[in-house]
Amino acid sequence: MSRRTPRLLTAALGVTAFLAPADLAAKGPAVCVELRGTDFKGGANKRFGAERNGKEDVNYVYARPTGEASTMQANFRLARTPDEPMFLHLHALDDDYDSQARVEFKVNDAVVFSGPSEFSGERWISRRYPIPREALRPGEATIAISCIDEKGVVGMPPWFMVALCAIAGDGYELRVPPRDATKDFFVELPEKLRPLPEPLPEGRTEPGFKLRGSKGWIWQPEQYLEEIPVMAKYKLNFLMNCYGSMWYRTESGGYTNTWWEPMPESRKKAYAEIIRSCKEHGIIYCFAYHPQIASPRPLDPTSDADIEQFFQHFAWAQSQGAQWFSVSLDDVSWGEKGPAVGGSQHSHLVNEILGRLREKDPQAQMIFCPVPYWGDGTNPDHRAYLEAVAREMHPDAYIFWTGDGVVTPTITRQAAESYRSIVKHRLVLWDNYPVNDNSPTMHLGPVTGRDADLCEVIDGYMSNPMCTQNQANRIPLLTCADYAYNPWSYDPGRSIGQAIAHLAKNEDERQALKSLVEAYPGMLLHRGGTGYNSVRGEFTRILSAPHARFTAEGYVRHVETLADRFAQVFPDRMQAEQKTLRDDAVWMRSRLDKRYGP
Repeated sequence: MSRRTPRLLTAALGVTAFLAPADLAAKGPAVCVELRGTDFKGGANKRFGAERNGKEDVNYVYARPTGEASTMQANFRLARTPDEPMFLHLHALDDDYDSQARVEFKVNDAVVFSGPSEFSGERWISRRYPIPREALRPGEATIAISCIDEKGVVGMPPWFMVALCAIAGDGYELRVPPRDATKDFFVELPEKLRPLPEPLPEGRTEPGFKLRGSKGWIWQPEQYLEEIPVMAKYKLNFLMNCYGSMWYRTESGGYTNTWWEPMPESRKKAYAEIIRSCKEHGIIYCFAYHPQIASPRPLDPTSDADIEQFFQHFAWAQSQGAQWFSVSLDDVSWGEKGPAVGGSQHSHLVNEILGRLREKDPQAQMIFCPVPYWGDGTNPDHRAYLEAVAREMHPDAYIFWTGDGVVTPTITRQAAESYRSIVKHRLVLWDNYPVNDNSPTMHLGPVTGRDADLCEVIDGYMSNPMCTQNQANRIPLLTCADYAYNPWSYDPGRSIGQAIAHLAKNEDERQALKSLVEAYPGMLLHRGGTGYNSVRGEFTRILSAPHARFTAEGYVRHVETLADRFAQVFPDRMQAEQKTLRDDAVWMRSRLDKRYGP
């Protein structure tokens, strides 16, 4: 519990007062009362709802002629007069008129402020106002907030909105709850940089997840090298190559996996440089290979000859200093003999590879991606396979797990506990976000929906990235880094604003990246798949309405203008991102012309 507890219980519970005891006050500012907007009686939220302008639990007041809607008040009981100077703290929002609403704040009969609001009409901010000592007397007390404009009607400016309120001492900060980004997504750029990731809470000395990092998605070597310094700067410590990066590009544009052949010297040289850079930046490099998917000759896990040929790649990576390795068998079948036998055979393969690696280096580590790598493990076929892995795979091996689903808006501790209880090995979360599977789209919103206490069940967190747009991928990646380091304090709304602010070099870049993220918030916020395109989805929604020509035309121009801004602001960067913008603008323009004519 925080140093300011015990805190006020809501009026709904019939308890409306306290004063922080002396021993708590000595550790921090004294607190007389803490309130949400919904703890105030009166106002207009009973008529229009308590979830407004990106906040929940709010209340608001309109101009004086609106009667009951012009004033709201909360009652509490004060045990004694505070020893230190006290302030009225408000987290509030003004209306969107050019002029400020005229407001009045009273504590008991004392007016602590009266005049044009000092709050922003664009974003929620916190301010404080000194309270005369004589206003805080023991017994029943009242906080009243009014709009005192002489003209206005309910539902129209002037209005004034309150989310949080407190009477507390100097140094107190209102505890603003995280905004639910899935309900009304927008980016709020911060006034100042905070550390990213967020520092650990008081009393915690270790990050949430021991392993925190990312992989590539069929990235080229230069993409890995670009990202290593960024990862290190934001306290990510784990990088795994995509097994697809080991494939050959065919003439038709596809890929082929010839795992039995020696690695080309050019690839060895490139990945030796990646391993070296990881070492220099304090990042664990994990060498990964998949011996079956996209292969004309899938590996037979019961064949000693196949295992020998497969092992050559791990032996090479180990010779370059790699200590972490992954054998992946995701997205394949478990064989004709069924899941239990498949789990046994795959365990044999992993045990052989890990055993040989540990002959050279006892510290070698292995992460295995099984066939059923998602869910809670209780599906009968999944369970038979996982129980075979639990019995037969080396106990030191980790298991990759993608969460409650393959690509899922929520990942829960409950599912993790169930899966781990069946597979009986340590888990690393392979989070399929913001991966786009090389689809023509971007997912740039913050990671959301991951339980804050997953780190108590899972040892590692790995983000799966977008394919070509690795530079824009840094925006959601930094929110993943924020979550993985300090999941207890993670706030997606704060995190996405800080990610942009950290990555942008100037105000033009900040605003351009903000607009890009708001255009492509992505699959988690829109509950789509890896190929979901937020821009095309929004355009389709607009175009489905009757008489949509002018609205749709305005949206297309917005995306075209954003593409032009990016070309100016990032002339030598964000090339893949600019292509996505241009392609989406062309796609929308063609459909608009098809419906209404050019």
